[in-house]
Amino acid sequence: MISRFLSGVRGTILSPRNSSPLSKFRDFYCYTSQAASSLQQACEPFPYSEDEYAYVDWDNLGFGLMPTDYMYVMKCSENDRYKEGKISRYGNIELSPSAGVLNYGQGLFEGLKAYRKESGGLLLFRPDQNAMRMKFGAERMCMPAPSVDQFIDAVKQITVANKRWVPPPGKGSLYIRPLLMGSGPILGLAPAPEYMFLIYASPVRNYFKEGSAPLNLYVDDEYDRASRGGAGGVKTITNYAPVLKAIMSAKGRGFSDVLYLDSMNKKYLEEVSSCNIFLVKDKVISTPATNGTILSGVTRKSIIEIARDLGYQVEERAIPVEELMYADEVFCTGTAVVVAPVGSITYKDKKVEFRTDAEALSRKLYNTLVGIQMGVIEDKFGWTVEIE
Repeated sequence: MISRFLSGVRGTILSPRNSSPLSKFRDFYCYTSQAASSLQQACEPFPYSEDEYAYVDWDNLGFGLMPTDYMYVMKCSENDRYKEGKISRYGNIELSPSAGVLNYGQGLFEGLKAYRKESGGLLLFRPDQNAMRMKFGAERMCMPAPSVDQFIDAVKQITVANKRWVPPPGKGSLYIRPLLMGSGPILGLAPAPEYMFLIYASPVRNYFKEGSAPLNLYVDDEYDRASRGGAGGVKTITNYAPVLKAIMSAKGRGFSDVLYLDSMNKKYLEEVSSCNIFLVKDKVISTPATNGTILSGVTRKSIIEIARDLGYQVEERAIPVEELMYADEVFCTGTAVVVAPVGSITYKDKKVEFRTDAEALSRKLYNTLVGIQMGVIEDKFGWTVEIE
């Protein structure tokens, strides 16, 4: 289906130097993932810039919201399937005050990136993993989810539509944010009667204000990120606001982020607010096992596979906080942070420092992962998806 979609617009949005007939352009933005008859729905033609790149200071790009031109929306009713979706101008959405997502937090989100190759083509990194994770989370949150094919198709569409916002090679990436929410009105505590799948995008670079500089983390033994039997293992929106107080407190004292311990024993490492954590000792890499309270990160999974391919032993297990005192290296992984070296961790007023020089393993893993994502290193794992 995406090939049919691309062929219909290849002479317009994919070739910014060519003029774009308004009729074809209008068809593109009225496009849905259903039969050709749905292309006839009425919609207003949108203004369009034929510039190859948006007017952005790419050298000073950070990790903040920079609204792009278009978003994708698809809806379905309770006990139904998602049947059609469309590209529309980026803008506010209308929700009932009693929407399930607003009243009971019935919502999920994902995060993935699109990269621009030196040739100008666009690459996605493992979108199938995000699609499957959303389906897993949707089951936990009692929501219907798009199929894997629908998810990937929608991600491809939003990437093509916002192509001019994909940074030049080496200048960042287009961060793609799929949302799944209970959009229908509900008063009593129950699943919403209608659901919305929405994707928007923003060009980004470094997640932390330190850029690529090592992070300094604080181990918080007061606040919990997740508990057994909860939803810590899925990417629900309800996991994130509760950690804001801990993050703001830590940043107010000069730390980059917070590392949380398990809620039951306050003894074992869990994860950082927005990323997974790894410890390195000699040739052994350890990371907390995903046992229901820790998010199974796509970057986490990829780094484990890369490290094993490079000959390292990787252990997924319960890690006592005391092991931080003896680690050679510590690093974080996530879609937003990629692979971020940790320079120090403070626990109970004791600060421990770790290796972060150019020969550190985290640098090697980062270079390998980003090289695959940008298409400059052979993707022998079959992870990347080329759009054009």
